[in-house]
Amino acid sequence: MASPSELATERSHSKPLGIRFWEYIKKAKLSYKSHQAVVLIVTFFAYTTYHATRKTTSIVKSALDPQSSAAGLKFPWRITYLSSPAETQRRSWVLGDGWAPFNGSDGTALLGQLDVAFLAVYAIGMYFSGHLGDRMNLRIFLTVGMIGTGLFTSLFGVGYWANIHSFYYFLIVQMIAGLFQSSGWPSVVAVVGNWFGKKKRGLIMGIWNAHTSIGNITGSLIASTLLSYGWGWSFVVPGLLIAFMGILVCLLLPVSPESVGADRQEEEDDAVDSPKKKREGVAEPLLGSHTEMKEIAVGFIEAWRIPGVAPFAFCLFFAKLVAYTFLYWLPYYIGHTAIEGKYLSDETAGNLSTFFDVGGVLGGILAGHISDRLDARAITAATFIRFGNT
Repeated sequence: MASPSELATERSHSKPLGIRFWEYIKKAKLSYKSHQAVVLIVTFFAYTTYHATRKTTSIVKSALDPQSSAAGLKFPWRITYLSSPAETQRRSWVLGDGWAPFNGSDGTALLGQLDVAFLAVYAIGMYFSGHLGDRMNLRIFLTVGMIGTGLFTSLFGVGYWANIHSFYYFLIVQMIAGLFQSSGWPSVVAVVGNWFGKKKRGLIMGIWNAHTSIGNITGSLIASTLLSYGWGWSFVVPGLLIAFMGILVCLLLPVSPESVGADRQEEEDDAVDSPKKKREGVAEPLLGSHTEMKEIAVGFIEAWRIPGVAPFAFCLFFAKLVAYTFLYWLPYYIGHTAIEGKYLSDETAGNLSTFFDVGGVLGGILAGHISDRLDARAITAATFIRFGNT
């Protein structure tokens, strides 16, 4: 069994370099609440950059495949709007010539295949990322995932300057990017769960979970702004941004209270001082402590047997189905639909699509607040899902 001095030395080595430097400047250890603030801020911006890089593809689609539904896309129903020659010329000027092989008659299908390949690898990677995250330092795991995501997001954009027109190049790059992207969600959720209890969980998670929509908005604005300089920049800049954020994660993110020697008693004392918690008892961590997770780890089948897991999974499946449809195709749909006889530019279509995510930010915070006030999370979730699908 390790001695107290050996445990202290081990914690010192696992403590992020940035935290150690901060404590050296302060000449004192960071409080538990300070660590919590660092965790919320760092994980928020980390996953914001994940979604910013994920969003760029949807913005660039109109630049890669500038066709409209009236110019080569086949539908089983009659098209109600056909461009006149003058309008077709204006559309071509706005949307450009595209980029082979995506500007052909099957361009939309090829772009869809990129999305399917990315999401398929992402889904498979999510399963294995959870297992790897349990066996690795989450800070290192998250850093590798972010830098890898940045690298392969940038490599997609490099195709612009390297004049690459091979579909398989873009397909392979997207698949590997999806694999690295899968490191994000399991890692940030586990870290936040290590630090936060049930007290005001809905409001905290509602605000924190806004990183998804903020990331989509950020990615949309960056990508649409840079399109005029060449679509490659729309991938390279977000790629560099997430790689830089990955370095900050490595320097600043404390994975758990135990890893940095933080005193969990501070949070428990605050919880006991609360009148409500005096009746309910001490707050529990969202996902349990690191030690508890090790002791009650279950397999895939056993996890499905836990009450509430299956309904939650299916609800999230259909919610994500709608969300990812908008994520990947809303800017493309806006840019390829004539509004009052005119087509919007790629930049304008991208900017307009951000209003969907503005609603996501407000709705997430509102849902979290309501669930805390009513203490009825299932009813709140069901209500929002019901109205979201009407």
